[in-house]
Amino acid sequence: MKQKSLKQRSRKWSFAEQWPMILMVIPFMLVFLVMIVIPIIASIVLSFTNFDAIQFPKFVGLDNYMRMFVSDDVFPIVFKNTLVIAVVVGPIGFLMSFVLAWFVNEFSTGLRTALSFMFYAPSLVGNAYFIWQILFSGDAYGYINNLLLSIGVITEPIQWLKEPQYILGIVIIVQIWQSMGVSFLSSISGLQNISRDIYEAGAIDGIRSRWQELRYITLPSMSNMLLFSAVMQISGAFSVSAVAQALAGYPSVEYSVDTIVSYMTDVGETRFEMGYASAISVVLLLMMVAFRAIVGKLLKVVTK
Repeated sequence: MKQKSLKQRSRKWSFAEQWPMILMVIPFMLVFLVMIVIPIIASIVLSFTNFDAIQFPKFVGLDNYMRMFVSDDVFPIVFKNTLVIAVVVGPIGFLMSFVLAWFVNEFSTGLRTALSFMFYAPSLVGNAYFIWQILFSGDAYGYINNLLLSIGVITEPIQWLKEPQYILGIVIIVQIWQSMGVSFLSSISGLQNISRDIYEAGAIDGIRSRWQELRYITLPSMSNMLLFSAVMQISGAFSVSAVAQALAGYPSVEYSVDTIVSYMTDVGETRFEMGYASAISVVLLLMMVAFRAIVGKLLKVVTK
């Protein structure tokens, strides 16, 4: 009985010690519940209704999903665009941010800080699309056209932001440029937090090259930061909208760079088809969850 009472006291005291942490987590959990969980549940429910944001939602079953994949001519185009952008921007942005962080981490503190700010700057300047609009301007004064005209590659200006064969590639380049900031900072933070003692122990155990250090020490030691970086890249790649609209407008020529997010915004905020917009958001969520699962398994293979 005495041992049991001691265990009960220990458990009670241990629970009491958790109260400060519980109190600190409660505000975050409330925000997460209100801003994330409830909207997701509401979107799933509304996706089975016909709702115009004015009248009470009317249950229509799977009609919105049938319309999306069978009778909507635009959705397959924006679905393909979103998938292409995500498949290209996600992995390339993730790899480039890690490689840059790996190199920059070797510099002195001052130079590393300056380079880190330079690589993170595009994320700070969220709406600096005018730089790219000038670069790819469709007249002879655009930097790219001016260069190509001056060296004789072309004889007349190219409408970079109006031609479907060019605009998707340009949007991908701009999105990669803008999305690397957070991934870069998380990667360099993970590299900075690896103890030098681990590398010294690895050298004693037979690791002789930087590539061996990368494979057997660096990647396994920062697996959590790599997962965070990958998740940020996935969410950014699947939510591309502002870049495409700023460069090509909405709708773009032949919907060549319109994405699920931009189409969903148009359906919900312009046409007030909230039920259909909710169904589109559910499909986008499922795509992101699927890619998150795939990336998580790949990272486990790489970092184990």
